[in-house]
Amino acid sequence: MAIYITDCEGPVSKNDNAFEFTSWLIPNGDKLFTIISRYDDVLADIIKRPGYKAGDTLKLVIPFLKAYGATNSLMRRFSAETLLLMPGSAEALSYIKSIMPTFIVSTSYEPYIDALCKAIDFPKENVYCTRVNIDWFEMPDEEKEILKEIKEEIINMPMIEVPANARVFEDLPQETQKVIKRLDEIFWSRIISMKIGRALKEVNPVGGYEKARAVEEIVSRLYGKLHSVIYIGDSITDVESFRLVRGGGGLTISFNGNQYAVREAEIAVLSHDAIILAVLAEQFKRYGKEHVLSLADDWDISSLEGYSSPSLLERLKRLYPDRAPWVERITPENMDRLIHESTAFRKTVRGEAIGSLG
Repeated sequence: MAIYITDCEGPVSKNDNAFEFTSWLIPNGDKLFTIISRYDDVLADIIKRPGYKAGDTLKLVIPFLKAYGATNSLMRRFSAETLLLMPGSAEALSYIKSIMPTFIVSTSYEPYIDALCKAIDFPKENVYCTRVNIDWFEMPDEEKEILKEIKEEIINMPMIEVPANARVFEDLPQETQKVIKRLDEIFWSRIISMKIGRALKEVNPVGGYEKARAVEEIVSRLYGKLHSVIYIGDSITDVESFRLVRGGGGLTISFNGNQYAVREAEIAVLSHDAIILAVLAEQFKRYGKEHVLSLADDWDISSLEGYSSPSLLERLKRLYPDRAPWVERITPENMDRLIHESTAFRKTVRGEAIGSLG
């Protein structure tokens, strides 16, 4: 039995809902979110702070969202009104779930996932996401003013820069090291001691090891094996899941992924349309992982003749009459090139700001 598990933002939708909501609600919220997101990358990938995981940006921004008037109803309305699907994703998921159990494991906030499931008629019981009840958290007026002052300090900080070869904290530029230390004080000494600090303790974003835990739960729930899983991801929040699935013999695919995703996946896909994922999922179910890897070694649409569903193949040919979407097996020899090509392509699909996030 094959099992299809996918991230949401990237393979299914073009949004980065938390970034977009923060940018819309908070003055200069785009810079606030970007700095916190890069701080998240450093804590998760370089410092490896105990108990911290990729994607915890979504709890770090909650105090600021609350200070600027975020409510559950506002998050729901914004999510529904701004939802932007990846072309072909609804059709791809519809086909995939008709041939195998299909799940979404996402770091996204639940109000956004609710809007997405409604839009594409996807079963909510097959989704893991970040649950948050922002109305539940108290915030006295004095804390609102303090957080607005802190927000101003953060947006005036130099942008965090993470060199491609950085592996330990000392590899970071001196200016970035100072910013990281100051953010440590802000979040883990000051904000966490406030009433709204409960958000940092209680909200548990589904990223990093929580995504991997969700994958394990899905496999256990279906009495399956990791080698039966095909996992699609695109960012740092998928790294732990990629490692888990790959280590268990399953197939891992970076879809328009950033450097973190390409580094950990086995196949890189660059495409403006998600229907290619239905094609690869079908190949995985019918013929197994090695067959899909072989396809990626010498990728050509013509090699699918006689192997793929005629309707899927016809759709792919109509979408790409001249050149097929890029599918390539990731190797040590081509990894640097694919990181460069995939990160650049990602920005053409999702925009410069979102495409640059970890």
